[in-house]
Amino acid sequence: MSRQIHTWFDGDWHTGNPAVMKAADHGTWLGTLVFDGARMVDGLVPDLDQHCARVNASALALGFNPVMDADEMVSLIHDGLARFETGTPVYIRPMMWTGDWGEGVIPGAPDSTVLCICLEEVPMAKADNSTTLTTTRFHRPTLDTATVNAKAGCLYPNNARMIREALAKGFGNALVADANGNVAETATTNVFMVRDGEVLTPVPNGTFLAGITRARHIALLRDAGKTVIESTLTFDDFHTADEVFLTGNMSKITPVTAFDDTIYQVGPVARLARELYWDWAKSTA
Repeated sequence: MSRQIHTWFDGDWHTGNPAVMKAADHGTWLGTLVFDGARMVDGLVPDLDQHCARVNASALALGFNPVMDADEMVSLIHDGLARFETGTPVYIRPMMWTGDWGEGVIPGAPDSTVLCICLEEVPMAKADNSTTLTTTRFHRPTLDTATVNAKAGCLYPNNARMIREALAKGFGNALVADANGNVAETATTNVFMVRDGEVLTPVPNGTFLAGITRARHIALLRDAGKTVIESTLTFDDFHTADEVFLTGNMSKITPVTAFDDTIYQVGPVARLARELYWDWAKSTA
């Protein structure tokens, strides 16, 4: 399938997927590229300002300076989105790296930052989309061993091997442990479970990004009167859950129908969370 792409680089918009990184760029040879992901769905761009602010924060966490404030980036992205036909689902990726080759492993001059924005047509998951989970032998790193306080490309090979292991076992994703053996998230999303009417999600403990979409779902569910608790959760807790669902920017919410040999139904809280999210998004348009 051919997908439409518009890319902002070097001060202008380009149609397609142009070459943007040089061989000696630090982001090329040492993987210190940061990015973020937002969505346009039915003309809606929920929390775009927060995603732009977070990519700037990620750059600072890796030791180089943003080149554009979040409000200016939001405006620029809207200019690019206007290039798509009405109704096109678009994945929005602002990204940055240092253009200077650096002092070995240390990124180059903090003000040599390169900004690129890639807008790519990516279909939204269908409303009845679901997935299954299994365990993986790979863990989430901690802040003292990796830059888990940034959304950085260099972190994702670890996630990829989790997914490959899950797929090899016949499942769609992996429920991943932190360094202490408690549940952190999945390989690609934050995770929630429901038990006896209460919604529970792993407490942020420095091993995973507590996502923007995650925070939005928590706020909306609480406003709707649901009890949402951030807590230390074990794999056994998920085996005793009444329902499980995932949250993330790519699909917003994905119900889980199995965790290894534990089977779940797509439950009322996941349905409510989806309804609340899109009602909120439409109300802020």
